[in-house]
Amino acid sequence: MRILRVITRLNIGGPSIQAIALTTRLADRGHETTLIHGRLDRGEGDMTYLAPPGAPLTYVTTLCRPISLIDDARAYVTLVRAIRAFQPHVVHTHMAKAGLLGRLAAITANIGRGRRRAVIVHTYHGHVLDGYFSPLKTSLFINLERLLAHGTDGIVAISPAVRAELSGEYRIGSDRQYHVVPLGFDLSAFAAIDDEARAAARRLLDIPADAHVISTVGRLTAIKQHGLFLDTFKRVADADGRALALIVGDGDLRAEIEAKARALGIADRVRMLGWRRDLDVINAASDVFLLTSRNEGTPVALIEAMASAVPGVSTDVGSSMMRSLGSCSRQRTISMRWRSPTERSATTAVGSSGRP
Repeated sequence: MRILRVITRLNIGGPSIQAIALTTRLADRGHETTLIHGRLDRGEGDMTYLAPPGAPLTYVTTLCRPISLIDDARAYVTLVRAIRAFQPHVVHTHMAKAGLLGRLAAITANIGRGRRRAVIVHTYHGHVLDGYFSPLKTSLFINLERLLAHGTDGIVAISPAVRAELSGEYRIGSDRQYHVVPLGFDLSAFAAIDDEARAAARRLLDIPADAHVISTVGRLTAIKQHGLFLDTFKRVADADGRALALIVGDGDLRAEIEAKARALGIADRVRMLGWRRDLDVINAASDVFLLTSRNEGTPVALIEAMASAVPGVSTDVGSSMMRSLGSCSRQRTISMRWRSPTERSATTAVGSSGRP
């Protein structure tokens, strides 16, 4: 079977990991596959290093996350040509922009193919229908997704929660189109972390052995709410002189985040580490992982932290995945009330074998 896959970009995150993994896994099962990917946004980390040498990856420079009529039109034409040349049995798209242009291109390329038409599948690793855009743009994108669903044979949601939001709240597609396929992860490097690895990680990062380290990993973008991370860490730091924060990632808001850390008087206790490939080292050096996102499909960084036996504190996102992790012997998931003057609530996921 020939399978052509399209992803907006191979930036650091779960969708890229899964798309690259499928490249080798599908080939191992005798399928012919190719993965088309676009350009990164400024400040994003690149995950193409995960692809083995010679992997069938095709880079399309005009395929990108920002809306650009010229680039989008060129990317659409490029995708139509690629689909017609490859003659796939299946076109599988990942992420919002690739889902839009890739599916439109597949529908166009299918014209006149009759029974030889490609099956069109789109995976929602989450969605951009809450917290990303203005109400007007969000309404436009919801309606576009509804229209695209009519030309899509199969819709994959990575969790029951994502499916419920798309199908129930946003009325995208029909029940018969949906398939829930949870993401799979290789967590062996994180599960192998022991006390010796934790001590070595702190030496490598020049972190005192007695520091209380709170970490987070993700793009420095509005949806991740790093301002909330800093506000939270400020309260911890005021009460704990040994508290230290690690922020892993980069993006357009880096300067704004650094400025806020200075304004809060905690800049000397917040380390901006940029993108790193050794997240097992980051987790080994951490005491607590803090996720402050407004919206997540599957919180990969939090899952990796929990696999490292690092307690995690999170906003109520990716809750279906977190509930499923509660059945793992190494982890448990609880909900707790964080009592404060403003009585804010927080959802906390705690590794049962993690450090206090």
